[in-house]
Amino acid sequence: MKSENLLKNKFIVCLLAVFCCLLWGSAFPSIKAGYELFEIGAQDSVSQILFAGIRFLLAGVLTIIFGSLIQRKVLFPKKSSWKMVCTLSVFQTILQYFFFYIGLAHASGVKSSIINGMTTFFAIILACFVRKQERLSSEKIIGCILGTAGVVIVSLAGGSVDAGFSFNGEGFILIAAVSYAISSVLIKEYSVKENPVTLSGYQFLIGGLVMIIVGFAAGGRIHLTKPIGILLIIYMALISSVAYSIWGILLKHNPVSSVTIYGFSNPIFGALLSAFFLAEWDKLNIRYVAALLLVSLGIYVVNRK
Repeated sequence: MKSENLLKNKFIVCLLAVFCCLLWGSAFPSIKAGYELFEIGAQDSVSQILFAGIRFLLAGVLTIIFGSLIQRKVLFPKKSSWKMVCTLSVFQTILQYFFFYIGLAHASGVKSSIINGMTTFFAIILACFVRKQERLSSEKIIGCILGTAGVVIVSLAGGSVDAGFSFNGEGFILIAAVSYAISSVLIKEYSVKENPVTLSGYQFLIGGLVMIIVGFAAGGRIHLTKPIGILLIIYMALISSVAYSIWGILLKHNPVSSVTIYGFSNPIFGALLSAFFLAEWDKLNIRYVAALLLVSLGIYVVNRK
């Protein structure tokens, strides 16, 4: 009971959610760096899928190991939970990252990180209108409008849809955002019947294995050019293992909107970290600054009460 109350404390939720978003924000430059270290070209979609599969298979293994050690028992889904695990795997890993990895290869790290903030908008809409898990308030509407405005500004960076938006770049990242939003509302429901850490670990395991098989069968190959690449992929696996497990626990104990709204901070961390690690400072013009301010204001409006 004490732990449940602690996980519902707004300050604790804020700290843990922001920590998750910081980890996810670091994924943007990490993936870009991974493409270089493993000699994966921007047009080599099948190798990108293979690369993603290796990361998530490892993330699943780490999640299960760490979760089992912490809870002092081997985590394994109940027989009735396998359908939930597979469904989550489709939306949270396979579809989301199939589109995300390919889209990221065709858009800048800064732009991708902000567009990915649309996940919050979709998750709140689905939670309120499709799954009817909560009511839509004026604060949530304003927060979504502000956040979405930031996304639109960046997507139309060239002044028009044709100039600033490509289907296999920004479009794919938007599709990935919808897929993850669906998984967010599903894990809220599924965690009532199954441990969210167990769900995360096994859905990563299945999703990663499927992506490895598909990527390798389609001709995907990766080549390690520097030993640091091994540390990078372990770090990327930890990003998923730690962040998704904590996020799932927060969703279990709190309304979807109160947790996913922090997803608007993903663009902030992603933009800053991408600019620093990928030398994309030139892309941080006034348009991007305006977008970052809007998504930040969106978080404030939803959480001011």
